[in-house]
Amino acid sequence: MKALLPRSATARSEGIRLKVKNYDDIINMPHHVSGKHPRMSMWNRAAQFAPFAALTGYDSAISETAKENEVSFERKESDTDSF
Repeated sequence: MKALLPRSATARSEGIRLKVKNYDDIINMPHHVSGKHPRMSMWNRAAQFAPFAALTGYDSAISETAKENEVSFERKESDTDSF
C-alpha cells in the first residue's frame, strides 16, 4: 500500500506516527482532577473565550468620523453644484 501513496503522503503519515509515539508514555493515563481547585463552571469557562471590546470607544470614534466626512462631502458637493 505504501507504493500507492504519493511520497509526501507517506512522509506525513510517518511524521504523525512519530509524534504519537513521543506520547506513548502518557496517552492512556487518566485525566487529572485537581483536589485543590474546584472545577470551573461551564458559564465561567465560556466567559473566558467570549468576545470583548479590546479598543473601548473605537466603534463610536469611527462612526463619528464617518458622520463628519459625510457632512464635509455634502458641503463640497453642494459647492461644486453651484458653479
